[in-house]
Amino acid sequence: MLAENGMCNYYAIAAAPGTRNSEHENETARYPVLDAQGVREKFIQFEDAQLARVTFHIPSMHCSSCIWLLEHLSRLHAGVISSLVNFPQKEVTIDFRPDQIQLSEIAALLSRIGYAPAISMEGPDVRRGKAKFNPRTLKIGVAGFCFGNIMLLSFPEYLGAGELAELPQLKLYFAWLSLALGLPVLFYCASEFFVSAFKAIRVRTLNIDAPIALAVAVTFSRSVYEIVAGGGTSYLDSMTGIVFFMLVARYFQDRVYENITFDRDYKSYFPIAVTVLKDGAEESFPVTQLAPGDHILIRNNELIPADSVLLSNRTYIDYSFVTGEAQPVRKIKGDKIYAGARQTEGACELEVVNTTSQSYLTQLWNNDAFTKRSKEERVTYIDHINKWFTLAVLSTAAMGAVVWYFIDKATAIDVFTAVLIVACPCTLLIASSFTNGSVMRWLGRKKFYLKNADVIDRMSTADTIVFDKTGTITHPDHANMQFHGEPLSVAETEAVVNLAGQSAHPLSRRIVSSLPARKESCSISNVSEVSGKGISATIRGQQYTLGSSAFAGASPGKQEGTEVWLAIDNKVRGKFTFPNRYREGFEALAQRLQKHFRIELLSGDNDAEKMRLQPVFGNSMFFQMSPQDKLEHIQQLQREGRKVIMVGDGLNDAGALMQAEAGIAVSDNLNNYFPACDAILDGSMMNRLDRLLSFTRVTRKVLFATFAISVLYNCVGIYFSLMGELSPFVAAILMPASTFTVIGMTTSLVRLAAFRKLR
Repeated sequence: MLAENGMCNYYAIAAAPGTRNSEHENETARYPVLDAQGVREKFIQFEDAQLARVTFHIPSMHCSSCIWLLEHLSRLHAGVISSLVNFPQKEVTIDFRPDQIQLSEIAALLSRIGYAPAISMEGPDVRRGKAKFNPRTLKIGVAGFCFGNIMLLSFPEYLGAGELAELPQLKLYFAWLSLALGLPVLFYCASEFFVSAFKAIRVRTLNIDAPIALAVAVTFSRSVYEIVAGGGTSYLDSMTGIVFFMLVARYFQDRVYENITFDRDYKSYFPIAVTVLKDGAEESFPVTQLAPGDHILIRNNELIPADSVLLSNRTYIDYSFVTGEAQPVRKIKGDKIYAGARQTEGACELEVVNTTSQSYLTQLWNNDAFTKRSKEERVTYIDHINKWFTLAVLSTAAMGAVVWYFIDKATAIDVFTAVLIVACPCTLLIASSFTNGSVMRWLGRKKFYLKNADVIDRMSTADTIVFDKTGTITHPDHANMQFHGEPLSVAETEAVVNLAGQSAHPLSRRIVSSLPARKESCSISNVSEVSGKGISATIRGQQYTLGSSAFAGASPGKQEGTEVWLAIDNKVRGKFTFPNRYREGFEALAQRLQKHFRIELLSGDNDAEKMRLQPVFGNSMFFQMSPQDKLEHIQQLQREGRKVIMVGDGLNDAGALMQAEAGIAVSDNLNNYFPACDAILDGSMMNRLDRLLSFTRVTRKVLFATFAISVLYNCVGIYFSLMGELSPFVAAILMPASTFTVIGMTTSLVRLAAFRKLR
C-alpha cells in the first residue's frame, strides 16, 4: 500500500514502524457498525455536505514514523482531506469527505496500515479503561536490574586486592557475565538515545541525545575491547549507570511536564458563558453547566458552544472556526448545528443536544483554520544555544580525550565519556518548558489566560500598547443611558429592544438592559450587522436601523459622547447617548504603563471624549476608526519597527487583535468567545495589566539566570572531567541531579516573581 502511493520514505524514519497487518485482519469485520446512524453520531464531531471530522484513539502510535504516516492518510485515500496527530494523547483527528469515504472505511484503513483505533460503542469520550503500560518504565526496570547486578559483579575490580584478586578466572567470568547483562541495556534500554541521535544526524543537525548516545557507545565498545583482549578493566557499570539514571531523569521530567501542561490547559478555560432561556427570561449561564434540553440564545457573531438543534425558523452559520471556509451556511428549523459554529444573522434560539466539551473549545482556539500565524518553524535563541552548546561539548570531549591519550590511555576514555554526560544541554530545554508552564499557571490564577507559551515571549518584548475604547477602557455598565428625539411608542421600543438583542456589541447590550420594554418574540427578518457601524432588520414590516450617525442616515453634526442613532423606515428618530464611565484606576494604569510602553487609543466612536482622554494618551488618539482602519494602523506601527500589543473587546477589534504581536481581549462575561486573540483578560483585572505584563518580562530573566547557573555547573563539571577526577558513573548521577535542581530553581524563581509582581 505504501509503495503504490509513493510513501516508502515511511521506513526511513524509524527502525520499527507500526505493527503487523495480521494483528488487525480480523478486526475490520466490526467496523461497519460505525456507519449505523445511532453509533455514527457518537463519533462525528462535525459534519456538513463537504466535510466531516472524527477523532480516533490510536494505542499503537509510538514514534515519529507513526506520526508521519497518520498525517499522510490523504495519500492513501482521496476521501481523506487531512489528518492531525495529537501524540501525547495518542489521537488522530481526521477531516474527510462523507460522500467519498465512510466512517467504517476510515477505521478499516487505519487498521490495515497497523493503527487500529480503540473503539468503544459508548463513544470516543469514554475512558479507555486502564492506562497503558509506559515502555520507559520497563526500560528503567531492566536497566536498574542490570546496573545493580553489574555493580555486584564488579567488586573484584573495586577491591583490587585480597583473595578475589588471586582468582583471575572468577574475575574474567564476572566480566563476561557483566557483558551479557550489558547487552539488553545497550540494545533495548538505550535505544531511544541512539534512534533520536541518528534521526538528527540524518538531517545534518545535532540534538541533546547525540552526546549521550556517543558516551554509551564509546563506553560499551571500550569495555568489550578490554574483556575480549584479556580480562582488563570493564566500564559496563558506568555504561549501565548512565542509561539508568538518564532514563529515570527523563521519566520524572515527563511526569512533571505532563502535570504542568494539564494544569495550564485546565486554567486556560477562560470565563465563557451563554444566554439560557428559562421561563421566558434570559439568564447568563456557564457553558460547562449546559445540559441536553437547555434552550440557549445565540446573538450575532457569538459562537455556539455545544451541539444543538435550531428552534428558530432559519439562520446562517459560519463554520470557518472548524473548516476554515467562511461561506455562511443556511440552516432551517430542526437542523443540527455543531459546536464551534458562529451565528452570522441576528439572534437564534437553539436546544442543546450534547453537553459542552471544554477541550473541544480549547481545540478551536488553537485551530489553524483561523489562527493569525501559520505553522512556520520558529527558531528561538534556545534552539541556537542547544546547537552550539552540543558542538562545544563534543569538541571539548574530543580534545580532552586526545590530550589524556598521551598521558594515560585508561583515563582518556573516562574523560571523554564524563564530559559528554555531565555537560548535556537538555537542562536548557527543561528550564524553558518549566518556566513558561509556571508563568502560564500563575497568570491563569489572575484571570489572564494565554493561548500558548509563545505569547509570553511576544508580550515580553513588546514596546507599544494600543487600546480600544468602548468596552475596553470604558466600563460596560448601562447607567444613565438617555434617548434624544421623538418619544418612542411601546411597539417601537419593543422593536428596538428586539433589534439590539440580535447583537453582542456592548452598546446593544446596554440598550436592551436600559429600555423598559420586555424583549418579546416578534417577526424579525433580514438582519444585517456591519462590524463597527451598526445593525438593521425588518421588524413587523418596518425597517429598523441602529448604529453610527452615517449608518443611520443622520446629518453630521457636533457629537457628544458615545452615541447610537435610530432610524425607522430610513427616517431618523433620534439617538441614544451613553455617558462614558471609565474603568476604575485606568488613568493610574496608563501612567504606569507609559514608563515602559508607548500607549495609543483607537476608537470607532467620535472624538467627544478627546479632551478628557488627552492627559492620558496625549496626541496618540485616533477616532472614528473602522475595524479595517485599526488593522492598518497596527500594520503601520509594525512597519516602523514597533512590537505591538492590541487590547480590545474582541468584537470590532478582531483584525487588529490578529495583526498585533499579541492580541488581548478584555472580557466582562459578555457571553463571547475570542478565538482570534492570543490572550483573554477578565475585565476585573484590567487595572492590573501593567503588573501582568511585567510578570511576563520576568520569564526571560528567569531563563537567563537558569542558563547562567547551568553553564556554571557545566563548566565546573567539565573542568573536573578534563582533570580526570570525575568518573562517568558519578557524572551520570550528577546529570539528573542538575536537572532536578533546574526544575526546582525555575519553579521557585517564578513563584517568587509572582508574589512580588502579582500580589
